[in-house]
Order: sequence, then structure tokens, then C-alpha cells
Amino acid sequence: MSVENLLRPDMGSDDVVLTLLDNMIWPILALTLVGVMVLVPQTFRNLRSVELLLHGSVGLGFLVLAESICLISGHFDLSIGSIAGFSAMLTALMLSPSKWAVFSDPILGFVVILAVGTVIGSTNGIMISKFGINPFLQTLAFLIIFEGLKISLSSLPVSDLPEGYTMVGSTPEYAIGLLLVTFAVAAVLMSQTNIGQSIYALGSEKESARAVGINTDRMIIAVYGLSGLLSAMGGLMLTGFTTTVSPETASGMVFPAFAAAVIGGISLFGGRGKVSGALGGVLLLSVIQSALNLSGVGIAQIQAVNGAVLLVAILLYNTRSNIRQRVLAAEVSQ
Repeated sequence: MSVENLLRPDMGSDDVVLTLLDNMIWPILALTLVGVMVLVPQTFRNLRSVELLLHGSVGLGFLVLAESICLISGHFDLSIGSIAGFSAMLTALMLSPSKWAVFSDPILGFVVILAVGTVIGSTNGIMISKFGINPFLQTLAFLIIFEGLKISLSSLPVSDLPEGYTMVGSTPEYAIGLLLVTFAVAAVLMSQTNIGQSIYALGSEKESARAVGINTDRMIIAVYGLSGLLSAMGGLMLTGFTTTVSPETASGMVFPAFAAAVIGGISLFGGRGKVSGALGGVLLLSVIQSALNLSGVGIAQIQAVNGAVLLVAILLYNTRSNIRQRVLAAEVSQ
């Protein structure tokens, strides 16, 4: 997105400030890229390095998109990583000729993994909308349940999967292209359709959304079903990237996904943010992690950096919210 598109001639100074706040991920990403090029130049030593960086971020990208849509709707989902890992493990066991060998058709494998993710996500939505369970408690419960089920299914990696099943995730051009297309479709869905506008309305004020005729219960179920579907896509891409499914697949990815969404401009309290910003958050985290790996930083230290990034994301969100409130208050007082 060009600066000319962001800053229209008819915009006042307050509009400029608010627009820059909504798109602050891009200057942050640009500064980070410059810093990494100077301090860890081997991160971008050739096109293959860039391709590997982008390919490695595809699984996280789908989880970030799942979390972003939940946050925009005024909810959140702690179970996205568990859904990705469990659906990937269950489908891998069904496909593997040395395990359960239930079927061998890769297409059926795609259907099963996406169906499992969608059903689990929709169940989250039903429990929250129909039974009034707090989203934090509901998705925390599913995080624990499906993380445990994944490990109980197999404590060893499953690797002998059909080539057709792992091809999309293992081929950089397909995996990166699929992620970009999915983000583009999601951006159009959220900005140009009644469904997207209903999700924003739900996140802004649930009672107001209900008053204008939006079926909020159905919308919550749809949002969590979509989150489950995207999480399963993340599991499928992670499977293809390593061509295996291990008990560690997608473990601990919920917090990087959460950080990428928030630092990308998605509101913690719903109703604001763009999925394009969330994509910027994915790129930012991927660049930082790649630079740390190439610098020889240990896994434990990388975890600490992930926590620091999450803290910075929350601080940026608070700063952005405070500035926004001051600008809007100044407009009202004029």
C-alpha cells in the first residue's frame, strides 16, 4: 500500500494521525528489516534465504489469520495451536500406511483435516454463544484437551505420509501463494461483504449488532468455525513444511500468533484492525525469529524474545489506543 493511498489530499491532520496509527506495523517492519540487514546480513544473503524465511512462516500465518478474525469479532481463541496440531496428527495417523492406514487418498486427507478443525472450532462457538461460557475458559479448556489428545494419539513422529498430501505445504511457491491468496480473500471478506461488516459490528458492540438484525449467536459460531478451519490449514502447512507430524507440531504457537495479530493493529477489544496488518505482523515475527536462529540464539532465549515481542505488542496497542482517544476527544471538543 502506497503512502499516496494512505494519505489522501482531503485528509485533516487528525485523520493522518489515525491512519498512521492503523498502519504503524509497516514502518516498524521496515525499521526491523533495516536493522536485521545491518546486524544479521546473512538473513537475506540470497533469494533462497528469503524464500525459506517466507516458507517457514506459512503455518504461523494461517494461525495469525484465525486469531485476527476472532479478535476483530470481540473474542479470542487460545486453542488455535491445539486444533492445528490435533487435526494434523489425527489425519496423519489415518493416512500413514504404517499406522492406522484408514485411507490413502490425499484429497480425502485434505477433507478430513479441514473438517476436524472446523468441527472443533464450531464447537467452541456453540459453547460460547449458546451456553454463555467465557471465551477464555472455553478455548483454554480446548487448548488443554486437544494438546493432551494429540500426544496421547502418538508420542512419536508420523512421517510416511503420501506425497500428494504434503506437496502443497512442502513446495514453497504453493505454500506461500496459498497463504497470500487466503489473506487476500479474507481482506475482501472483511471489508467488502455483509459478513465481514457483521463481524466488525459484533466486535464493536454486541447488543447494537443484535439490534440492527445481526444473528450474533450464529455469527460467533461462524467466526469460531472459520478460526478452526484456518487453524487446520496451519496444521496442514506445518505438516508439509517438515513432511512429518510430531507431538510438538504447533505447540506453543498461540502466543506468537496473538502477538503478530496485535502488533499488526488488530484491536484486543474487537471492532478494529485489518487482516493486511496481521500479515505484516507475521512477516515481522518471522524476520526476527530467522535472525535470532542465524545468530545462534538458543530455543529458550528465542522463547524469551517471543514473550518480549508480545509485551511490546501490548504496549504499542495501549499507546495507540491512548493516542486515538486523545485525537477523537479533541475532534469532539472542537
